[in-house]
Amino acid sequence: MSNLFQKLEYEAFRAGITPRSKESRDWFRKKARAMRVNRNELMREDEIQLRNRSVTGAMFMFFYDPKHKKTLPYYDSFPLIIAVGPADGGFIGLNLHYLPLALRAKFLDGLMDTTTNKKYDESTKFAISYDMLKSASKLKYFKPCYKHYLTKHVRSRLALVPAPEWEIATFLPTADFQKASTSTIYGQSRSMI
Repeated sequence: MSNLFQKLEYEAFRAGITPRSKESRDWFRKKARAMRVNRNELMREDEIQLRNRSVTGAMFMFFYDPKHKKTLPYYDSFPLIIAVGPADGGFIGLNLHYLPLALRAKFLDGLMDTTTNKKYDESTKFAISYDMLKSASKLKYFKPCYKHYLTKHVRSRLALVPAPEWEIATFLPTADFQKASTSTIYGQSRSMI
C-alpha cells in the first residue's frame, strides 16, 4: 500500500465511509477530481509491491510504450488494469482509465460482484473472462477498456494494487493519455458501449 493510498483510506475512515460501498466509490470519485498525482513518485514508494508479470484477476499499474503508438489514435502510457489473462507476447487487461469516472464507478460495482471471495486480502482476485464480460449486462462497460499489452513494451515493473485499495486506485487521476484529450477519449468510449 502506498503512502497516498494510506492517506486517502485514513481520510475516508475519518469521514465515516464504509469501505467497498456505493458511498465509498462516490467519495473517492469526488476526492479524485481535486487531486494531482505524480506517477513517478507513486511508483517509487517503498510500500508499492512490484511484480515482473501479471497475475490473472489482479489489479496493476505500470508505464507502457505501445508498439504501434504512431498509428494509434490515442493511448494511455500509465495504464491501471485488471489482468484478464495471457495473450500472444503479453497479456490482456481491462484499463479502467478509458471510462469516465461515473461509468468507471458502475463498472467497478459490477466487477466487485465477480471477486473470488469477500476477504479483500491477497487471496482476493477478480474472476473474469472475456465470455463473462460479453454476457453480463452489468459488465457492458468493458469494451473500451479491453486492451492487449505486449510485455516487451512495458516500461516498468507492474505495481500490484492490493484488494483493499482497488477503489482508491480506480479513481486516482493517474491516466496519461497521449494524442487525444480525455473528453475525446471518453466520448469514443461511450459510443463503444
